[in-house]
Amino acid sequence: MTWMVGVDVGGTFTDFFALNESTGAFHVGKYPSTPDNPAYAVTQGLIDLATANDLELAALRHLSHGTTVATNALIQRKGGRVTLLTTRGFADLLEISRQTRPHMYDLYQDHPPPLVPPERRLEVTERITDGGEVLVELTDDAVAEACASVKASKPQACAVCLLFAFQNDEHEQRLCAALAQAIPGVYVSSSSAVQSEFREVERFSTTVLNAYLQPVMADYISELETALTRVAPSASLGLNQSSGGLMSLARSRDLPIRTALSGPAAGVVGAAHIARQVDRPNVITLDMGGTSADVALIRGASVPIAFGREVAGFPIRMPMVDVETVGAGGGSIAWIDRDGLVKVGPHSAGASPGPACYGQGGRDATVTDANLYLGRLSQGGLLGGAMALDLDRARQAVEGIAKKLETSTVRVARGVIDIVVANMVRAIRTISVEQGHDPRDYVLMPFGGAGPLHAREVATNLGIREILVPAAPGIVCAHGLVVSDLQEDFVVGRRLRLIDSELKVIAGVLETLEKEAAAWFNEEDVRSETRQVSIRLDMRYVGQNFELAVPLSQGNDGKHIAFKNIDPLRRAFFQIHEESYGYHNPEDPIEIINFRLTARGRVHPLVEFKGTADTKESLTAMGSRPVVFEQDETVQCRVIHRHELSAGDEVTGPTVIEQLDATTLVYPGDTARVDNFGNLLISLGV
Repeated sequence: MTWMVGVDVGGTFTDFFALNESTGAFHVGKYPSTPDNPAYAVTQGLIDLATANDLELAALRHLSHGTTVATNALIQRKGGRVTLLTTRGFADLLEISRQTRPHMYDLYQDHPPPLVPPERRLEVTERITDGGEVLVELTDDAVAEACASVKASKPQACAVCLLFAFQNDEHEQRLCAALAQAIPGVYVSSSSAVQSEFREVERFSTTVLNAYLQPVMADYISELETALTRVAPSASLGLNQSSGGLMSLARSRDLPIRTALSGPAAGVVGAAHIARQVDRPNVITLDMGGTSADVALIRGASVPIAFGREVAGFPIRMPMVDVETVGAGGGSIAWIDRDGLVKVGPHSAGASPGPACYGQGGRDATVTDANLYLGRLSQGGLLGGAMALDLDRARQAVEGIAKKLETSTVRVARGVIDIVVANMVRAIRTISVEQGHDPRDYVLMPFGGAGPLHAREVATNLGIREILVPAAPGIVCAHGLVVSDLQEDFVVGRRLRLIDSELKVIAGVLETLEKEAAAWFNEEDVRSETRQVSIRLDMRYVGQNFELAVPLSQGNDGKHIAFKNIDPLRRAFFQIHEESYGYHNPEDPIEIINFRLTARGRVHPLVEFKGTADTKESLTAMGSRPVVFEQDETVQCRVIHRHELSAGDEVTGPTVIEQLDATTLVYPGDTARVDNFGNLLISLGV
């Protein structure tokens, strides 16, 4: 037997999804995260998972890993000591930025201070023009002086960001080579290697962030690799990217910025895979954990990609899964504002001290406390009873707010749930209604530890009539890592008018990208039958400030479609512009800004997991308990464990379905059916 495993490190728990490559059987597990040493939770949790399920660590073929190391380093500002080397006259570009306020109506809120202080922002005499021509030559003396200045600043990493390096990277490459020779042991990031695109602020910021993360991620990867080799010597290791694909350890050491949103990306990839399995190509995901909720809109079972966003207040320009985050989780704290109204979040009790019902010193009422008080969560605790919950502490926390508002405790608990649901609904409207998508045309897919607990209220607020709960909802991110492909994104920044005379140049750029992709396929030993490429062009009308990603082709032959003229490209742009803005003008001139190619494939074959057991006796209930649903009165509910359900079973509400990683509510009048993959398809009765 050989098997593979996905490991997603969260703030509270490290999740495991192990898949048997021979039978498709899967096992899940959770192990407390160890923030001071994340690698320990990965390796120790892996050992515990193998011991509990009689799995041989020597038979582990591959481990796919989603990590929060980069994200936490940015949030906590615990990266390396970075020096910035840039074109003379542009040392303050990061500080000047775009001269916009981070919040339109808050005059006191400011952007986070640059990660590189003024004394470590160094300049070099050179200049390349917009067209890539050398205006001021980079001399050997200038290179030597720059190396001496960088060395004197005693950095752990150096970011080399020269003006218009995306058009001509000759000077950057010379400086990087000289720095590597003059200061061995110092990490060097060049903007042309990190993200070769125009928009200087975003390119500089992304490169500096990459350099800032290199020392931290290099240490973590080395520690993890050593530990994994000790416990599972035959296993290969891949890290998840923010774009939803895996990359090798060598690439992750060079480009750690690509892991900035590793965890949420894996969840969306897993959700898209499940959507394809059950023939529900259009879904809205709701990943609700302890601190926040991530939502994404999946169309055609494809992972949504954005090419620029902020992480910890810093702009990043590179492909990332398009996820909207809101401070709504099980640990979100309920509080009374100055206007006398109850608010929930964004502040969270976190894992320590956690909700009041955890009994670890927390006193504030949280969403988890409200759910426990209303009977939606079991007093037996979480994680199959391994994590006890204290009903009396939850009641006291909620009663504290009820006394101040002079209302009933049940009313307050229900209000807390309603408010956190409203916060999540607002986030979903941002990615759906505000983008021209009707949520009623989609299926809601809740996951994370708290997603299935609140899915029904979210669905009814949006007019959604069907809910799809995965077989292991609390482990979807780890599951997404198992089904993720190895992926590499290539980009060439080239500004060209979309006219027939430029067609030869366009074809030349695409051919260059295809050769790079072919070399990457061979270097990573990607299975030939799984190799796929997709090409997109960033295009806009001349004079527009922002561009649109226009799909050009997709396939496994690595060849773009040959065009005799630019008419097919124009029509493709018109279609995307019409979908995005509701109009297009066939007479206005168009230009290409970037050429993008995404290459993906697998080193190991993809195995479909088997969600339920083959046989089962009769469906039995674990018991019953009173639960408060939409009214203040309790309703007696039967309680069923998820492993009691097999393909074809139907469950009518009111029912509580419990499992190791989540709790699912089936409301009165609703019906839940188990499909062949172990997913719950809940049809809403109203």
